[in-house]
Amino acid sequence: MGERAPNLEDIERLARDALARIPEPFASHLSNIILMVEDWPSAELLNDMGIANPYDLTGLYEGRPVGEKSLDDFAGLPDKVTLFRRPLLDEWAETGLSLAELVNHAVVHEIGHHFGLSDEQMEAIESELD
Repeated sequence: MGERAPNLEDIERLARDALARIPEPFASHLSNIILMVEDWPSAELLNDMGIANPYDLTGLYEGRPVGEKSLDDFAGLPDKVTLFRRPLLDEWAETGLSLAELVNHAVVHEIGHHFGLSDEQMEAIESELD
């Protein structure tokens, strides 16, 4: 990504790459998920979630986990995963991990919420992406 800080499009490209590598049986259920990348979570979102520091939120899943959906849910708004660029960049600078690893982790974690997965199940999926 060169000499400049990765922009929204760079993060989105990494996130779409991670999303494209999600294995079956999960991958076939992701076509209706909207993927967004924003610089920061909104103050309202942080307040609603009880998060004081905007650097503490790298991603967010909005929707209802697949196992909790009813027929009415499928006619409503699509599920959405939003990644937050500035908190991801801060974590990248602090940890020394690659940005791709951090984006993979955020994508798997948020997609995991879509499926109602445990942290252990998310870690297993994430290890398949490395």
